[in-house]
Amino acid sequence: MADTAPHLLYVAWGYPPSRGAGMYRALATANAFVAAGWRVTVLTPERQVFAQLTDLDPLTENAIDPRIRVVRVPFDLSRGETDLSRWSRFRISSPLAWSGVTLLRENLPFPEPRYGGWKRHLVPAARRVHAENPVDLVIGTANPNVDFTPGWALWRRHRVPYVMDYRDTWHLNMYSGRRTASPNARSSRWEKKLLRHAAEVWFVNAPIKGWHDATYPFIANRSHVVSNGFDADFLAGFAPRARSVGEPLSIGYLGTIYGPMPLEQSFEGWRLARERSALLARSTFDVHGRLGHYASPDLQAKEVIDRYRDDGVVFHGKVSKTDVARTYAGFDGLALILGRSRYITSGKVFEYVATGLPVAALHHPETASTSVLETYPRAILAADDTTEAFADAFVRLAEHIEASTAADAEQARAAAERWERQHQLAPRIAELRTLVERKGR
Repeated sequence: MADTAPHLLYVAWGYPPSRGAGMYRALATANAFVAAGWRVTVLTPERQVFAQLTDLDPLTENAIDPRIRVVRVPFDLSRGETDLSRWSRFRISSPLAWSGVTLLRENLPFPEPRYGGWKRHLVPAARRVHAENPVDLVIGTANPNVDFTPGWALWRRHRVPYVMDYRDTWHLNMYSGRRTASPNARSSRWEKKLLRHAAEVWFVNAPIKGWHDATYPFIANRSHVVSNGFDADFLAGFAPRARSVGEPLSIGYLGTIYGPMPLEQSFEGWRLARERSALLARSTFDVHGRLGHYASPDLQAKEVIDRYRDDGVVFHGKVSKTDVARTYAGFDGLALILGRSRYITSGKVFEYVATGLPVAALHHPETASTSVLETYPRAILAADDTTEAFADAFVRLAEHIEASTAADAEQARAAAERWERQHQLAPRIAELRTLVERKGR
């Protein structure tokens, strides 16, 4: 790639081989900038960090565009160290005092527990990259929010423009809708300062953008919705399985299984639906994914799933992002299980609709993913987030599958094309190219 191409410094704590949900957006964004003619350097932690904290999906490293330079920055893992032989004398003698000192050390550079200390390594790494090969633009994707600090550092010293990509939120609890810290808290002051000087601010949906625009009115003319989307490369080769009318169904869930999801209501709804539908009574609910967001599985979620084994619920475990096409090809329909929130779209909803399979929305209608499913012709929307509503959705899903044709699937895939991730990124990449070229004149 020509040295005259603009140079993007992309900061992502979650990047391959992390198995964290945010990894997909980071991987796709960096690849999209390279495909658009940029030179890209990514700052991310070392591989062993993900092995200990989020678990690994090693095959996803093969999806990194080979033109991207990946710089792996040290990250302190001492807090999660379980080998007592590696503990300091201070930690052994007083674990509580050690934890207090560690929390202080983490928060001094940047007010973010566990992650704030990464700034000590992250900002110098960004400055070295800029010294070796001048940076034209920085994008930090959060959380963690410490990912925003290299952009701030290069803007302060060199006036390099930066973009804040809120994959998540910082001070908005997306379930309660309330602030998580006082406006006068140090973290709030940091957020306000960063937002004030950002060239652009990205949010994954309109409700989150609206909350931030109201909270920080000065960003309204620089904030944009850059939705998540599906990654076409990972769905390449997908083809729905052939089945005969009356053949048992496989209803699938693929994704992370975590606390706020209405898991028990979903499985109780499934149990009730099997009592009402002879077809579902001989069908299975096939659950694929991670139990929680961390390397150690959420045993409480596993216990809930195991309770329904006699009701045709089968837990299959984790799936590599590189294997999702094959996994979806084994399903006849999909169940999208989400906690109630007007701010949560989820990343999976886009991948679900891209398959063209029918989708039962097992969440409250106010959840933000409803805005995606309302335009999808094979969506079965639950009336609310109760067991009865979910049972009804499962029965309607089975009836829809029995009555549908290949043409229905084709129509659904065509309706979902607008959610391909590159369609979401392309306008912003073009605008940012104009921004850096104008700045360079």
